[in-house]
Amino acid sequence: RVMLGFAAGVMLAASVWSLLIPSIEKARELHLPPWLPAAGGSALGIAFLLAMDALLPHLAPESFHWREGQTSRRRTLMLVLAVTLHNIPALAVGISFALAAQAEDPALLTAAVALALGVGVQNFPEGAAIALPLRQEGMSRRRAFAFGALSGVVEPVFGLLTVLAVGSVQALMPWLLSFAAGAMLYVVVEELIPKANLSQGGHSGTLGVMAGFLMMMILDVALG
Repeated sequence: RVMLGFAAGVMLAASVWSLLIPSIEKARELHLPPWLPAAGGSALGIAFLLAMDALLPHLAPESFHWREGQTSRRRTLMLVLAVTLHNIPALAVGISFALAAQAEDPALLTAAVALALGVGVQNFPEGAAIALPLRQEGMSRRRAFAFGALSGVVEPVFGLLTVLAVGSVQALMPWLLSFAAGAMLYVVVEELIPKANLSQGGHSGTLGVMAGFLMMMILDVALG
């Protein structure tokens, strides 16, 4: 619960300092109403993940239990789809680096590095959320670890594709930044925070959120 809360705090801070604030600043440079791309892009990001959530399985332990008539191939496919859904917000890293490359601003580059570090930190509890249920069902440690590692492998792919796609699209940058922020906020509220507070009693999940938020805020402000 502490690790899941920590990941939620990291992503919450990153969505504000590394995505929404740069989106507002970029909108001002393009002489757009600052609130429009920030709010509109966030709404689009939330709506996109809401639609994906209806099509793909949740990244939850229930997704990994055997069901009657379910083949091993189908079960593995469900797992991969769930991991993919949960890591779509990794495109935020690619967008941040694309923005830094366009502006040639060292501060934006350090902010992008801080965001990448924060997203990397949240991969630890995310990978554990996949590997531990599989191990509990009897899968070997090596295979369970490999499936857990998939949650981190897809993120560089998303990031690289995003850089290639948006590196030359200046006018869309404020919208893309806020889109990524909305997607991250959705994952935090829908997945991470509820799972960090499943057990009653104690405040470990809440303290994890606070610790992750403070760490990411310090990284972003100090490095940016």
